[in-house]
Amino acid sequence: MTEQKHLKARIRARMARTGERYAAARRHVVGDAERPASDSGWTLRGGLHPETAAVAHLLADRGVELSEAMVLGLGGGLGAGYILWEFAAHDTTHLTLGFRNRWNYLDWTDRTLDRLGVRYRVHTTAGAKGAAAELAAVLAAGERALVVPDRYLVGYWHLPAHLEAHGGHPVVAYAATGAGVRIDDRNTRPLTVAADALDRARARVSSYRNRLVVVADASPPEKLADLVRAAVRDGADHLGGTSASFALPAWRKWARLCTDRRNAKGWPTVFADGRGLATALLTVWEAVEPVGMSGGHLRDLYAEFLDEVTPLLGERAAAAAEAFRAAGRRWHAFAEAALPADVPEYARLRELTAAVAAGVALGDDGAAARAEAAGELWRRRAELDRRPPVAPDFGVLAEHLFAVHAAEQEAVALLRTVPQVK
Repeated sequence: MTEQKHLKARIRARMARTGERYAAARRHVVGDAERPASDSGWTLRGGLHPETAAVAHLLADRGVELSEAMVLGLGGGLGAGYILWEFAAHDTTHLTLGFRNRWNYLDWTDRTLDRLGVRYRVHTTAGAKGAAAELAAVLAAGERALVVPDRYLVGYWHLPAHLEAHGGHPVVAYAATGAGVRIDDRNTRPLTVAADALDRARARVSSYRNRLVVVADASPPEKLADLVRAAVRDGADHLGGTSASFALPAWRKWARLCTDRRNAKGWPTVFADGRGLATALLTVWEAVEPVGMSGGHLRDLYAEFLDEVTPLLGERAAAAAEAFRAAGRRWHAFAEAALPADVPEYARLRELTAAVAAGVALGDDGAAARAEAAGELWRRRAELDRRPPVAPDFGVLAEHLFAVHAAEQEAVALLRTVPQVK
């Protein structure tokens, strides 16, 4: 037990230092990959990004093995998005970042399954009883369902009450047990949520209330090369578009706002008294790095997709892959500058965030550890939000963001050449 405790501590320490997810950190510490666990006939494969992992796992359950990277690529690849919300009622700010194609829309899963030629059914209802009955019937029939619960009400992320209804992400409900419903949220060991808690969480956010998706049948995609070409072209057009909200100009806009003292949304104005700054900086770190709830910037995962399809598309795909990896390194440098580990208070926030993520990855086995870490994490966030430990250097953040924008421009320019390869 002592040896296992020390091993987990080393894994969490690496997660806090590098921003890696549990499985990647464990692989570096232990030296090999953890064998996937099987539960109720479902394989817990881990994963990086909520929706791409969920779709890949549902397809694998139907006998179609596509990597998460391939699902991301065929789903249209990458996107860009930056929104800073201000909530006067709670005297708080909420930073939202988007990294996947169509991150701000609810149709990504359907569009991706359609592109793959997968047969699936969608069930929605405003009634809680009907939604609960449908999920129970699906699980009783031995099927699996993609559902979208509110992160606060689902419980295992241990968020504070003021984040109720702030959103959630897709997970797979794959079995019913006496204790509740088994959930795959990229965890590597069984994770159970009480059925009534899951029902409330599914009903909470109006935009996807009680949404349920079941993959009825799937087969390997036909004419894969054509699908890949279309998806790459879609990705280049989307990320390389002109929207300052959903494409590359979003990063340039954010970079300018980091130092803009005249704009009401400029960071020097929003964080003039330092209130809420610690949470904003931590949000940058956990949104950009894979350790967070949303899977990070996804640039390396998209590079893996381009590596996979290089035999189909040629060496320009490999060149684009390297360019996106370079962009990923720029994102990592930005996250490190936002929440530097050499500031003890920020280092502790990173450690606690990693501990919560590790606890979720360990499923029910990690429940006590993640609850304890989350309690301390949110107490410390509240304290630091009243007075940050160091004065921010918004100019440095802007420089990093401009470097990110330049790197992604180069990557998209290379990506635009890829579909032309015969």
